[in-house]
Amino acid sequence: MSELVPGGNLALPGGVLTIHVPGPFDLSVLITDDSGKVGGDADFVFYNQPTAPGARLGEGTVSVDPGRLRTGASRVTVVISPADPGTSLGRLPSPALRLSNSGGQTVATFNPPRPTHETVLLLAEIYRRGTGWKLRALGQGYADGLAGIARDFGVDVAEDATAETVIAVPASSPAPDGLLGLVNADRSGAGAPPVRLDPRLTAAAQAHAAGMAGQDRLSVEGPDGVSVYQRVSAQGYAYLTIDEHLVSGPRTPAEFIDYCRGDTRTRRALRDPALTDAGFAHVGAYWTALWARPFTAEGLARTASEVVALTNSERSEGGLRPLSTDPRLTAAAQAYSTDMAGRGFYSHTSPEGLQPWDRAAAAGAVHRGIGENIACGQRTAPEVVLGWMNSPGHRANILKPDFTHIGIGFAGGGLAGTYWTQLFGMSG
Repeated sequence: MSELVPGGNLALPGGVLTIHVPGPFDLSVLITDDSGKVGGDADFVFYNQPTAPGARLGEGTVSVDPGRLRTGASRVTVVISPADPGTSLGRLPSPALRLSNSGGQTVATFNPPRPTHETVLLLAEIYRRGTGWKLRALGQGYADGLAGIARDFGVDVAEDATAETVIAVPASSPAPDGLLGLVNADRSGAGAPPVRLDPRLTAAAQAHAAGMAGQDRLSVEGPDGVSVYQRVSAQGYAYLTIDEHLVSGPRTPAEFIDYCRGDTRTRRALRDPALTDAGFAHVGAYWTALWARPFTAEGLARTASEVVALTNSERSEGGLRPLSTDPRLTAAAQAYSTDMAGRGFYSHTSPEGLQPWDRAAAAGAVHRGIGENIACGQRTAPEVVLGWMNSPGHRANILKPDFTHIGIGFAGGGLAGTYWTQLFGMSG
């Protein structure tokens, strides 16, 4: 069995192949030729059209028989999207792919990097190479929805509103009457303290609801490419924790609250005792609710300490000595998280080409070796450490015996909402 990384590939056995992707996802398949385009709309296999020659969708599965694909087909791209169209992939469990052969034996697995704000993920592709077929792991995310991906592959997608259509935007209601009272009554019943309306969050919510109504689509990003988190930052609100509800359909505050109570995920923000501020708005059928905990220096220090404690707990379970906090590594890590959020990039290499060891040296940290973990989109210290531990490369840094020191950085904002940095050092 092969465990693939993004870009990795392997030769496939003959016969029917089955790709399994459990979880709250919709699977789709795009069948293309060497040009990368479909031959017609019949090559787009999705929930409303679940079969095509050589491809069939099942419950959490895609079965592909390369020998039965249409004439000229040379590539089958497997796509996942949230089963709930109003949800970004970053709010769902990390997807995991398992490929099995015609006998049911597992041939390969692939755990792509955790998506953040993306709404579609190109997960993998089965492609012809000579007389055989291979699988390539992709893990490439998009933020413009399944219809956008389909159009990129040449599918003619009909939608209710085209780019030339002028959408009439109803008058907005930035603070729906009675909503705050309903929210705080629900929180009281759950044992959580009340939230207070913050005008900066309300202004950001209003702008984002108007943007969604203007493009007639639920999205973390507006038609101007600005994310809801960037709208919050632009209003001058700095946060340690943020959550949001982006919803279409409710007609009244009571219906909106009913939606928020609907399941464990949507109840989380409504009843989270750590969230103290809120902002609400709706434009027509589109609602935005923002829930946040404001930034404080003390709160940042507590968050960083929690990440260190959780990291050292993982090391302790592995029989390793704990890491000591180094203020110079902390300064470098914090500056880098702030830079990623502020300039909207996400990489171990800065736009200027600087690497983790360059940043550590610039902060005055003198260590024999440097390692770095970064993450974006996670809302809490436990969530980010769990994500790192579920990723082989990040886990290896956390559990590296030679590391002796650590620094933690966190910043809110940017496209993903949160940016985390762990900077590890090895004493000389």
